Amino acid sequence: MDNINLLLFVAIILASTKILALFMKRLHLPQVIGALIAGVLLGPAAFNLITPNEVISSIAGFGVILLLFTAGMETDFKQLRDSVKSSFFVSLSGVALSLGGGFAVAFLFGNPSFESFFIGVVIASMSTSITVEVLQEMGKLKTKTGTTLLGASLFDDVFVIVILAVLMGMGGEAFSVPSLLLILLKIAAFFAFAILTGFLINKLFNYMHNRFGQRRRLIIFALAYCFLMSYLAEWFGLADITGAYIAGIALCSTRCVESLETKAHELSYMFFTPIFLANIGIHTSFAGMTSGLLVFTAVLVVAAIASKFIGCGLGARLCGFTRRESVQIGAGMIARGEVSFIVAAKGIAVGYIGLQLFPSVIVVVLVTVLVAPLLLKAAFARDA
Repeated sequence: MDNINLLLFVAIILASTKILALFMKRLHLPQVIGALIAGVLLGPAAFNLITPNEVISSIAGFGVILLLFTAGMETDFKQLRDSVKSSFFVSLSGVALSLGGGFAVAFLFGNPSFESFFIGVVIASMSTSITVEVLQEMGKLKTKTGTTLLGASLFDDVFVIVILAVLMGMGGEAFSVPSLLLILLKIAAFFAFAILTGFLINKLFNYMHNRFGQRRRLIIFALAYCFLMSYLAEWFGLADITGAYIAGIALCSTRCVESLETKAHELSYMFFTPIFLANIGIHTSFAGMTSGLLVFTAVLVVAAIASKFIGCGLGARLCGFTRRESVQIGAGMIARGEVSFIVAAKGIAVGYIGLQLFPSVIVVVLVTVLVAPLLLKAAFARDA
């Protein structure tokens, strides 16, 4: 892609996402839906003005990282610490039911058991970024429910990565118990490293704040730390957004957090987040969808929504949340995203699932990211 086209595409994306977001606001709907619809209209699924490309996707990747970084800084650390147990069980119940639901649907449509299980893994993860964007828009990110949702999303990443590692090895000679233990050891090592360095970073930023005040250099150092942790998370085998969120948590109790959060949020809101949201829609394509595959996709979408909503809501209820809070948590865990694409792409690359199923995954992601904001807004309506 040449620079002239890139500039034009960015201009179109920024203008269209904002116009449709404002239109959604007038309809009393989450603005994130407008940005997603803008992407669908611009992409191959509608007018085909912008085709999926690596440059836009790379910019979108920065948008996800910044979104989770600001979410981490907005987190109530004490509340997050108190919700670790509930986050674990919410995630576990949601992953288990989603994996089982995906397997059942795929198996009933005649797919082999191993392929069906892999499809279950594809829809087992959730998209933290969509939920974060909606919670920020509603001002509910720092609530008990919001903190539990963010904690559960971290556990979701760990569960799905471990299951994926096992499945990727089962079809070849590389899998062994030592290799699985190595994966778990790397994950544990990352979190140990993150806790240690997070404590030191917290002290360092407090010192710099006392020494220099609210200087712009602080946000530059904070962003450098965010991207470094994102890189290290991927290096240790986790998602980059996990590192970004943990970097935000390390700074959430510093004296300069309000200034850092404001600057990072402005950077994300003005440029990177609209492109990230539109990019989901731009990647939507219905090419190659046969009638049989359409039916399968529709049933898989229902299973994906119901399994997370029921599984995570039930997990929250068992952990002592009220019925209303459990519904909010269930709705917040519905959206799927980049992890589903990654799992599907890896499965297709090694021949564990067929390439013809990738459009189904795209539709599942698109429908869930459109449905989740609506359900979240409805679930929090009574609180408002």
